[in-house]
Amino acid sequence: MKYTEMNREQLIAEKAELDKRFNDYKAMGLNLDMSRGKPSKEQLDLSMDMLNDTDYTESGIDLRNYGIIDGIPSCKKLFADLLGVEPKNILLGPNASLSLMFDYIAQAYSHGVMGSTPWSKLPEVKFLCPVPGYDRHFTILEYFGIKMINVDMTPDGPDMDAVEALVKDESVKGMFCVPKYSNPQGITYTDEVVRRIAALKPAAEDFRIIWDNAYIIHEIYDEGDDLLNIFDVLPEYNNDDMVIEVCSTSKMTFPGAGISALAASDGNIADILKRLNCQTISYDKMNQHRHVKFFGDVDGIKAHMKKHAAIMKPKFEMVLRHLENELGGKGIATWIEPRGGYFISLDVMEGCAKRVGELCKEAGVVLTNVGATYPYGNDPKNSNIRIAPSLPPVDELDLAAQILCVSVRLACVEALL
Repeated sequence: MKYTEMNREQLIAEKAELDKRFNDYKAMGLNLDMSRGKPSKEQLDLSMDMLNDTDYTESGIDLRNYGIIDGIPSCKKLFADLLGVEPKNILLGPNASLSLMFDYIAQAYSHGVMGSTPWSKLPEVKFLCPVPGYDRHFTILEYFGIKMINVDMTPDGPDMDAVEALVKDESVKGMFCVPKYSNPQGITYTDEVVRRIAALKPAAEDFRIIWDNAYIIHEIYDEGDDLLNIFDVLPEYNNDDMVIEVCSTSKMTFPGAGISALAASDGNIADILKRLNCQTISYDKMNQHRHVKFFGDVDGIKAHMKKHAAIMKPKFEMVLRHLENELGGKGIATWIEPRGGYFISLDVMEGCAKRVGELCKEAGVVLTNVGATYPYGNDPKNSNIRIAPSLPPVDELDLAAQILCVSVRLACVEALL
């Protein structure tokens, strides 16, 4: 029965039952973490053989020394094949793509984009942010004082009618996107949305889309989603320079010791290299070499990611099963069943998400800060909760999902009463 159809007596009875369950969980003194998309120990153990590499030479070059600022050729080719671009359009970076994104925004802010006016010297700079979205994108923009504008996500990707209207404002300088298995909803942009993004005609010549392809090969099921390669489409609209794509091996091998990569046009690569020549002499070429030896090629990456999927799939299915059993048909929550990525996005009855977070914390379950999936931590409907099933062991995850569901039901009953 939908909670909104219950009378007061029924709601009071429901609350009494939920209070008992909640207090039983609370008495267990738990400490369960579903706050961030960290790979589990079991996943990290999959890549330990990488550390057996001892020969750090390539084409006669000693990779332990300085040099090769854009990355070793074999690793550039590996990422080029993964992203569907030419090796000359790849730059390899440090362990995380977050650093590449931060550095690029910093470069635009201090020195401009390919000769444009530095953003720091403009009266106002704005960025479009599909919501709900990735909190660390918002943190970067807030750090530089760039104004964030919400763009609602649809089942196909960002609301492109809104995007096309907003880019007519010259102070709008870019947009962050997670185009495959979006964080947190797990939505993959449709071909039509990718084409409309590629065809944008922004008023700002220095408009840049940060194409954060974090989950490019992070399927949970054998039949995953297909994402149109935006670099195949951009030339059709003379927009080759508009997109800066990043990805990393953070959730393939070791998050603290992976490799990041950036793909961009010839002009953007040249522009970024000017800054890199001042910023570093080279990134970790030994690590690049280890990754190439470990994976071999893109087929090797795919085979490796199937091992990750075998660990992730039962965890996702467990959480989704609890959501359906506990919340299905009650009219208080909706969610998307992703085919890949690292998160499940749960939308609860408007005005109740923060209370759900409080109840979970009280019962010993740590969630991503409620509101974090929106700029400035402000979810206007106070309804979105990001669930990260990857880190906890299965038995802990089972318990955490049960507590989450009871907390959702309890918060909604309280609101209705």
